[in-house]
Amino acid sequence: MWCSPPGPAPFQDGRIVVKACEGLMLLEDAAIFAGKRGLISFLSWLDYCDQLIKEAHKSAATIMARAVRERFFVPVMEPQLMQTSEVGILTSTALLNRIIRQVTSEALLQETVYFLAGRGAGRRRPPPGRPASRSDTGSSSTATTCRTSIMTLRLFEQLIQKPSQHILHSLLLRNLEERNYLENKPQDEPLENGLAHDAVDLEEDPLFADEPSPDGRLSGSDWLSPSPAQSPDHGKTDGKTEVHKIVNSFLCLVPDEAKSSYHVEGTGYDTYLRDAHRQFRDYCGVCQRWDWRGSPKPLEKCDLERAFFEGHFLKVLFDRMGRILDQPYEVNLQVTSVLSKLCLLPHPHMHEYLLDPYINLAPGCRSLFSVIVRVVGDLMLRIQRIPDFTPKLLLVRKRLLGLEPEGVNVDHMTLLEGVIVLEEFCKELAAIAFVKFHATATTLP
Repeated sequence: MWCSPPGPAPFQDGRIVVKACEGLMLLEDAAIFAGKRGLISFLSWLDYCDQLIKEAHKSAATIMARAVRERFFVPVMEPQLMQTSEVGILTSTALLNRIIRQVTSEALLQETVYFLAGRGAGRRRPPPGRPASRSDTGSSSTATTCRTSIMTLRLFEQLIQKPSQHILHSLLLRNLEERNYLENKPQDEPLENGLAHDAVDLEEDPLFADEPSPDGRLSGSDWLSPSPAQSPDHGKTDGKTEVHKIVNSFLCLVPDEAKSSYHVEGTGYDTYLRDAHRQFRDYCGVCQRWDWRGSPKPLEKCDLERAFFEGHFLKVLFDRMGRILDQPYEVNLQVTSVLSKLCLLPHPHMHEYLLDPYINLAPGCRSLFSVIVRVVGDLMLRIQRIPDFTPKLLLVRKRLLGLEPEGVNVDHMTLLEGVIVLEEFCKELAAIAFVKFHATATTLP
């Protein structure tokens, strides 16, 4: 059975394939299509193997799980994932997503992770040509269709929620372990105008020029000032800037003229606090068994001279985030969903790199905050060319919430939806930062 899983040929409707592969419950409601019975049989067989491995002796479980990887994942799934057929890639990605969701045994999950990310534990460097592993192939989804991109993002969202230290290390942490995204400058170096002598001042950036806008709106440097200089105590707190400054940095990142949530009741940033608290607690429960450090690696022990590489996974996410104003609403929701889950990880380097707006980045490096800053700068230039921007933005938000019926198409719909997702994402990041700081503060002696 595992040598002939449902392939792309019988599936003429990729939408049905995605629905079918997302869960057995959806199969009951999906339309009849060729291969449906085989798909159900395959997933039932997989569940049987998973439960058998879960209950077996550790040695036997390891051998059986390895056999699944060597006799199914490598010879059957790998060619399907490497093919060029659009429908075939969508089918294979959806099926792999369903497999990852269904696997619960530790041994089979480990072999699945080895199949996707390899066994190596060394730091990943950018390859000269094709991706170095299947995880790179899956994350480099910018050339595929919107549906495949969404399914690929869901696949990685499933992966990072699994209790696997190896997948998180392979995708993310191996590139952050030396903290070489930080500028290698002495802490006591003299500042010029509150900034390091070669720091990037946003007032000198073309996106944040001081030219007054025709309609009298605030220009760039009026609403976005450079990050405050780090105090001498900043480094002593292991990069944990005061929580209220971080929260306000994210909440104020989108300017008022591009916000619409304050026009709708019950859409404040506090609505994200409960979910952030629950999800962070769940992540801590999963990660507490791992040997993650409680504070960032001391800078004197870091190799700051080594060139920083953010990794293929974060590169794709940051690139996608940078195009939030120009890509479909569904893609934006999935990108921000994956990024928010990364921000929830209780690892000090992930927290520092993704949630501390005040770190001094090394030349040529970017962080999640700096990517959003660029997006907002682009947004401020573009909204000045859209007549009746605020009423249109509010209308689109109400339609998305189901408060307004669908009507006449609104111009610049993709951009308006992107602005709404951006505002909500910044509120979610603020809530995550607050929850993580509060949890850390309450556990300290």
